[in-house]
Amino acid sequence: MPPSPLPDVPTVQLVLASASPARRATLRAAGIEPVVVVSDVDEDLAVAEATERYGPLEPADIALLLARAKSEDVAARLEDGVVVLGCDSVLELDDEVHGKPADAAEAVARWRRMRGRSGVLHTGHWLIDDRAHGGATLGATASTTVHFAALSDEEIEAYVATGEPLTVAGAFTIDGLGGAFVTAVEGDPHNVVGLSLPLLRELLADAGIGWFDVVGSLGSRPEGG
Repeated sequence: MPPSPLPDVPTVQLVLASASPARRATLRAAGIEPVVVVSDVDEDLAVAEATERYGPLEPADIALLLARAKSEDVAARLEDGVVVLGCDSVLELDDEVHGKPADAAEAVARWRRMRGRSGVLHTGHWLIDDRAHGGATLGATASTTVHFAALSDEEIEAYVATGEPLTVAGAFTIDGLGGAFVTAVEGDPHNVVGLSLPLLRELLADAGIGWFDVVGSLGSRPEGG
């Protein structure tokens, strides 16, 4: 007996509180077609306020804090009936937290520190179930160790000149031009892109939502299809 086909439209709509095209593409490749609603969170202010209240934060906690802030901001602007996922990624290197570089000079300086070494990419995930009063709100952070190639100064400058490192946390990608500069990963490779599919599945399960409740056949179509 052939397997049942996936429905075009899932039974639960997932809202992605992120402008990241890589996160959206990761979800689509897994069969999830999210509705994208970008948050208005001031990330620097959110971290500053949390640090003032709780003291210094660990890198993984910063990623989770910002993921929660984004998810809560978007959920507050939408009507009930959806499930909102917020994500945020930071790179931990030498016990320091790195998000998107401010400019090309910072990206070059960071890559000179990263080359030939390893860092930890933390991605916070926060899920809010707004389908009913008192729905679940929960989150967790996935962490993946990333090993970087020993790039030359010329390679670093050429890579930064493409503009790609300026748009992503840690100043690198694994699914784009930067893929040639990541020699190995320890942990979930999807997490390096900015969204851990195994962790998302676990969070959905904890909220009482099955994986195939959010999966539909439209989500697995190629980008632009």
